[in-house]
Amino acid sequence: MGITPEDEVVRICQELIRIDTSNFGNNEGPGERAAAEYTAGLIEEAGLATQLFESVSGRASVIARMAGSDPALPALVVHGHLDVVPAQKEDWSVDPFSGEERDGLVWGRGAVDMKDMDAMILSVLRHLQRDGIKPKRDLIFAFFADEEAGGTYGASWLVDNKPELFDGATEAISEVGGFSTTIGGQRTYLLQTAEKGISWLRLVAHGRAGHGSQINTDNAVTRLARAVTRVGEYQWPIELTPTTRQFLDGVTELTGVEFNPDNPDTLLAELGTVARFVGATLQNTSNPTMLKSGYKHNVIPGSAEALVDVRTLPGQEEQVLATIKEIAGDGVDVSYEHKDVSLEVPFAGNLVDSMIDALHSEDPGAKVLPYTLSGGTDNKSLSRLGITGYGFAPLQLPDDLDFTGMFHGVDERVPTESLKFGSRVLTRLLTTY
Repeated sequence: MGITPEDEVVRICQELIRIDTSNFGNNEGPGERAAAEYTAGLIEEAGLATQLFESVSGRASVIARMAGSDPALPALVVHGHLDVVPAQKEDWSVDPFSGEERDGLVWGRGAVDMKDMDAMILSVLRHLQRDGIKPKRDLIFAFFADEEAGGTYGASWLVDNKPELFDGATEAISEVGGFSTTIGGQRTYLLQTAEKGISWLRLVAHGRAGHGSQINTDNAVTRLARAVTRVGEYQWPIELTPTTRQFLDGVTELTGVEFNPDNPDTLLAELGTVARFVGATLQNTSNPTMLKSGYKHNVIPGSAEALVDVRTLPGQEEQVLATIKEIAGDGVDVSYEHKDVSLEVPFAGNLVDSMIDALHSEDPGAKVLPYTLSGGTDNKSLSRLGITGYGFAPLQLPDDLDFTGMFHGVDERVPTESLKFGSRVLTRLLTTY
């Protein structure tokens, strides 16, 4: 019997974690080149050709295309990202780039986001290629750079500069979906069918510069502080998108608890560790994250600025920007630092049915619900090519593991059995769809 995906998925995950691909934003950090070369090496070792693209020095992505048995079928993009957010070693129980296996879990930065899925994809790809198993449709495997900073040097660059790589593709699967939680005593997998838009805003307040000892009724710092407070404390109304409404209806069916928009915590309490993850999708959000002003203690600056992370519900980008400008008030300029679209796709169709069937092949009787992601993925970039993206990184998880709380958190870890489960589910999906 040959090597199966289960035989090597854990090792691949560990080895990917040991390659530091920290992305500090603004094109800072070690880049993804080493991880891209490792990834390409694994694929080529199995006998499938790869293409490695550097948008700028060190920022590397890998693409490989596996031919299907029916060229008339549209291609499926199966993608992950190779970069991770930074980690402070002193905050962790283990070295965040050790890939240590402890207590049946693989620990390290990227274990959750998203070198776990990268490893599952690679283990399945290698199995199909080695054993000569032909998928029904072309599979385009993509491992992108720079997802953690908006994809400028990764997926977005490839879509703009190498769109032919994705010729014939109409659908895609990637991260932050397909993982399990328990709702109303029923194991339930959350399949991501929508994601909020990204509006990273810069607020610049203007005023009269002067000596710090003087009375100044036109102080830019004061004006900015008031604006930031208003934006940060603004209570966005509860607004349910079709995806979120379908998810909440499913939760009500499982728990018997009705959703009350005046008291959403009653139903959210039924969601356990995913409550905060899902709770952020019930409304738009605006969180101030950075402040900057002045250059000397006794000099009142003529301007002050803040950065605000705004996440918008599908279709509400312009409405939210108008609200932020109104809240910020006069004397404060509001502009985009980075903007990307929101997405919402149907929880229906052949791909959705196949993902559900693949989960049920390993976990019969489990419930599957759609949900909205409060963050963003590289599916945003692929959507510009008309590619419909879903979040499907299948993991069966123990109830006591706060999986969603580890995205960008400390002590990221994923059970080895979950990785093996995911590789089996992905094998089923990619050989039957």
